[in-house]
Amino acid sequence: MARIAVIGAGMGAMAAAARLAVAGHQVAVYERGRTHGGGVGRFERDGFAFDTGPGLLHLPAVYRDLFVKTGKETLEQCVELTQVDPASRHLFADGTDVPLPNASRAGVVRALDDAFGAGAGERWSDLVNRAREAWDATRRPLLEEPLRADWRALGRDPYPAPARRGISGWLRRDGGRPATLADVARRELKDPRAAALLESHALAHSLDPRTAPAGAAVLPYLEQTFGTWYARGGMRALADALYGRCRARKVRFSFGAEVVGILEKDGRAAGVELADGSVAEAD
Repeated sequence: MARIAVIGAGMGAMAAAARLAVAGHQVAVYERGRTHGGGVGRFERDGFAFDTGPGLLHLPAVYRDLFVKTGKETLEQCVELTQVDPASRHLFADGTDVPLPNASRAGVVRALDDAFGAGAGERWSDLVNRAREAWDATRRPLLEEPLRADWRALGRDPYPAPARRGISGWLRRDGGRPATLADVARRELKDPRAAALLESHALAHSLDPRTAPAGAAVLPYLEQTFGTWYARGGMRALADALYGRCRARKVRFSFGAEVVGILEKDGRAAGVELADGSVAEAD
């Protein structure tokens, strides 16, 4: 058993803390703010509550796996999730109204054909199918496997995408520069409204489609494949459930505890230094 210091009480930090605690370690979380959740915050006033971060969940399997691996209660036993339908509604300046169904590729194709004309849905579907290849190439090394002890593994892609025309066409544009999501939108979707719809997925994640890589097309792929979900009580309910899971696993939290430095001993991290001058030793 090791003493583990986790810096911050955001969603990723709490997920790491819960998994480490289940593995038998003594885990302490140091958060400079007054509460847990990081960007998944809540503002309350006059009896109303508002999420101040993301409002929807697009990849619930990540949290389902986390809750299965860290306790007896499943995610759905801790948070009520419901699918949002339609998943989104897009209104354009020319009056075009495009509601997109939840987790229905065929339904999206029909909706785009109805809104933008015949062929628009097929072009969108072709793009999303190529995004699936990018997702398959990155899913395992980025999301599903522990970081290897051999750091050289980070210098290559252990699951490279097949050298197919569709993927390679996204990687370079004229001049040999990497293609951006905006490049792909203009070249492959033709209709500027369809291009704007694709770019909206990047904007929703605070990405600029003019600089975001073409691989950001995985965002609509994920949404249309795994669905759009709402946590009853807001996304803050998910943060509260994860915090509760950490407490159940005896993770210790210190709020108002800003980490300002990492202690080092014999070339290894040996703890953290806090803003009040105190030191918390860790392995």
